[in-house]
Amino acid sequence: MITNDWKDVLRDEFRKPYYRNLYDKLKDEYEHTKVFPKASDMFNALSLTPYKDVKVVILGQDPYHNDGQAHGLCFSVMPGTEIPPSLKNIYKELNTDLGCRIPNNGYLNYWAEQGVLLLNTVLTVRAHQAFSHRGIGWEQFTDAIIAELNKADRPIVFMLWGRPAQEKAKMLDNPKHLILKAAHPSPLSASRGFFGCRHFSQCNSFLEEHGLTPIDWQIPDL
Repeated sequence: MITNDWKDVLRDEFRKPYYRNLYDKLKDEYEHTKVFPKASDMFNALSLTPYKDVKVVILGQDPYHNDGQAHGLCFSVMPGTEIPPSLKNIYKELNTDLGCRIPNNGYLNYWAEQGVLLLNTVLTVRAHQAFSHRGIGWEQFTDAIIAELNKADRPIVFMLWGRPAQEKAKMLDNPKHLILKAAHPSPLSASRGFFGCRHFSQCNSFLEEHGLTPIDWQIPDL
């Protein structure tokens, strides 16, 4: 399902025993339970943002677990789906930071196509059971993705929101990169350091300083 340069970057991972076990587990889950996102969307974050194009990494946890939401990008939902609370708070911070207007949708493909890797640390979930696919092997796979990006010989911005994402900072020791940390944008924690973090303007300033095109964070209306 991965046809771009990530296929070569992650070639060794696909050959490891843990990935074989993960594949077998997921095959059984998709055959016997309801799993989100649909299998063809599982690797959308990688498919939409090739390794060579990654400028920014935003880490989520696991996919939304209700119908019609998850499509393989963290924080993003399918068109026609109500914007989730955490994404509403992301939009509020974008409005404060860069003056972006609040769009009428939560479909973040526009960011992914500009080089923003919207990566969950767990890529699937059983319907209506949050965190149900934790510990089956996804974390090892997505850690390998983070490790490959850390090794990249070019500047990348990592936005680490909330404690689980911030735990990945210990993997990021390449001085070329910019590591930004803040509270998670969920309603429970956004007021404790996410609002006012100005990560989006800091990100664009960093990219411009290194001769890269900044991200257009304005999600278009649908």
